Amino acid sequence: MDKSKVKNLREAVGKNLKAARIAMGMTQQQVADALGKYQTDYFKYESGQIELDYEKIVFLCKLFDITPDDLFDGLFNDDDNIN
Repeated sequence: MDKSKVKNLREAVGKNLKAARIAMGMTQQQVADALGKYQTDYFKYESGQIELDYEKIVFLCKLFDITPDDLFDGLFNDDDNIN
């Protein structure tokens, strides 16, 4: 996957994270505290500046009561080649 697709993926996941956080009525600070991170670090996930690792994806999905499918909703189609 080229760098522009990775950046777009991070940004789209970040938007879904933000939507899930807001739906739960949580602030960025509350999520950052749950992660053991600074608020500015969590902001970077939502803005797509840094990529989430698997452990954080699972943790955040549990925290927001969503599935990874919800987090990645609409980001892939049959034409995407993920190798």
